[in-house]
Amino acid sequence: MSTSFEPSPTESALAPLPTPGLLLDQQRMDRNIARLKQHLRPLGVGLRPHLKTSKSIDIAQRLMATPTGPATVSTLKEAEEFAAAGVKDILYAVGIAPAKLNRAVALRNRGVDLSIVVDNLDQAKAVAAKCRELGVKLPTLIEIDSDGHRAGIQPGDPLLVEIARTLQEGGADPRGIMTHAGGSYDARSEAQLVAAAEQERAAAVQCAEQLRAAGFASPVVSVGSTPTAHFARDLTGVTEVRAGVFVFFDLVMAGIGVCSIDDIAISVLASVIGHQPSKHQILVDAGWMAMSRDRGTANQPVDQYYGLVCDPSGRPYPDLIMRQANQEHGVLEIRPGSSAPLPDLPVGSLVRILPNHACATAAQHTYYNVLSEGRVVAKWPRIASGW
Repeated sequence: MSTSFEPSPTESALAPLPTPGLLLDQQRMDRNIARLKQHLRPLGVGLRPHLKTSKSIDIAQRLMATPTGPATVSTLKEAEEFAAAGVKDILYAVGIAPAKLNRAVALRNRGVDLSIVVDNLDQAKAVAAKCRELGVKLPTLIEIDSDGHRAGIQPGDPLLVEIARTLQEGGADPRGIMTHAGGSYDARSEAQLVAAAEQERAAAVQCAEQLRAAGFASPVVSVGSTPTAHFARDLTGVTEVRAGVFVFFDLVMAGIGVCSIDDIAISVLASVIGHQPSKHQILVDAGWMAMSRDRGTANQPVDQYYGLVCDPSGRPYPDLIMRQANQEHGVLEIRPGSSAPLPDLPVGSLVRILPNHACATAAQHTYYNVLSEGRVVAKWPRIASGW
């Protein structure tokens, strides 16, 4: 036995759009942005939004404190594109590869206050050598490891001071430290999220004090991840917070408890193209090329597989997920163990699929179809992909 929802007025508004296509709910996005800014305001720190999630000039202007920044990026290509649009205060928040230093210098020569990141002595020596070679002063943050998640120097390690000294003696500008509490993605309760935020803050401040005790001013203490940004209760000693996926949210963030399903601002519009009745499957024209291969919810209490399926108005069908993803085919099924009926979706029907990881899904598309009150009101381009 099958069931279906009443047609939504939104479906006729979406019908002219090509599928698969990326949809952006402007009201949800604006609400998400306002929520984080309101949370950080009484904590006395600024937001340096990470633009890697949206990769959009239109969205960046809604995120940044001013038209010129501050901003965070994850590629030099992003830095170059946003700089061309007038953004001048940029942190390139990935450890610098020596071969990329000339591009970083070129951006600074264009008047961009670009900061770079190192977390080992070899990188610091390469930065120092480039500064001596070109007679430039590259602002550099030292990445510290606040939770054992990825890159960075352990708090208390003498290497921190050695790197700062190497940078300064080479003519670079050791501006301070940065960290990313990626381990917060493993949190499963409010208490764990609050603890992760405090652990991140304490580690960052400890390292900044370590540098200051060695004679380095370290004016920048930069922390950030979407979970810790939302659950920080005290940011004493921190100068800025970085976060990115909060602008859209996604199923991973909902699974952690940072947002609800109703906060997720992007989805992929897809068309039903067939059925496999004996397998209780519905086929759509959005596979992993539209959704990405990200399976970030796989280790969460609720596995959303490749995405949660909604009707054209954005209302989730009960337990309908994208269970399998081929390059251009998505396979929709009822979640294992659920008794929910498979919706009656004829060929040509439209569905919206919420992503596991907003950054990865948005990266599969070249523009946003912007929705306001269920109507398409704009098409916002994403900056060119690449590095």
